[in-house]
Amino acid sequence: MKTIILKTASDYLLPLLLLFSVFILLRGHYLPGGGFVGGLIASIAFVLHAFANGLEETKHLLRIHPGYLMPVGLIIAFIAAISPIFISNLPFMTGEWFADPLPVIGMVGSALFFDTGVYIVVVGVSLTIIFTITESA
Repeated sequence: MKTIILKTASDYLLPLLLLFSVFILLRGHYLPGGGFVGGLIASIAFVLHAFANGLEETKHLLRIHPGYLMPVGLIIAFIAAISPIFISNLPFMTGEWFADPLPVIGMVGSALFFDTGVYIVVVGVSLTIIFTITESA
């Protein structure tokens, strides 16, 4: 049952929840959070949108099937994990950091890129599962 209140609220909450999920992603290597939790929050934003506006409108908003996000996220995470081997001759998944922090983000390194890959995989997996269950019901 779609209500005008839920539809209006979801239109405002979608960008806020996505922004919050990016915040959780970026603070993940300093405080609790990271790619997994941020990806779940982003998925929740799209699920809320699907509840309020219908699955077809949410799919149109995403423009690509969420299943295509999984290999992209895995590639990003894998490249971040093996980059220390080729850049500095360090072991697999060793943290590599840029010398200077960025103003808003802080220190940027391979951990952030790995978390970004995890974020994309989690969004892809959770939305694929939820959309598949919703379509089959």
